Amino acid sequence: MSSPQPETETHEVTLSRDEQWVVHSVLASEIDGAIDDGESPAEWTLEALETLEAAGETTVFTAYQAQTLVDRLTSYLARVDTPEDDTVHGSAVVDRLETRLESRESPPQ
Repeated sequence: MSSPQPETETHEVTLSRDEQWVVHSVLASEIDGAIDDGESPAEWTLEALETLEAAGETTVFTAYQAQTLVDRLTSYLARVDTPEDDTVHGSAVVDRLETRLESRESPPQ
């Protein structure tokens, strides 16, 4: 008898159009970088981009996508050539995703 597959943890996040654009840009850069290096893009980037493009204001990322996106956005925001608007909107996304991720780690009281 096979056991049921564990459900993938997901996090729903509402993004403005400007926030979606920053996330899209970071994901597209990640994909382009892999292709430029002669590699296949990481599956998480393709799936996250597809999810983002199919969603309206509310996007549902897996826990892995959300955490990895926080890491990639944080790196992008730390660059000196990141436009100020991207910094504002990207920081809002990072804050929102971190809040969602932290809420899963906090045990119910």
